[in-house]
Amino acid sequence: MTTPSVPDSVIVDSSGWLEYITSDSKAELFAPYLEGERPVLVPAIVLYEVRKILLQRQPKTVADLFVSEALRRTVVPVDQEISLSAAVISIQHELPMADALIYAMTERNGAELVTSDAHFEGLARVTLF
Repeated sequence: MTTPSVPDSVIVDSSGWLEYITSDSKAELFAPYLEGERPVLVPAIVLYEVRKILLQRQPKTVADLFVSEALRRTVVPVDQEISLSAAVISIQHELPMADALIYAMTERNGAELVTSDAHFEGLARVTLF
């Protein structure tokens, strides 16, 4: 029996960043991924989603803290390859647009996606809390 290899990089989706930044109930589950040694990739769409939600629900300083933390990682832009792949992924897995883009970035980079979003349940390379 072979042991599956651990992807080199990790993507924490919007749900994970929100838990972590606001010290919500699952923050401790996401902390090892965001504070660990593995490279963290941040989809550009996660910057949008998390900042928007934080600006609506938290003081601006919390949104600024997120931006500061996220920009210390590698931001992955949405390009034509990811967009085209996400369209197929969205149909195949019935994912909303943002989730399909995030999963397309996960696949393209051979990363592990860490999330608490049930839309990703059952997909390869996904750790769901």
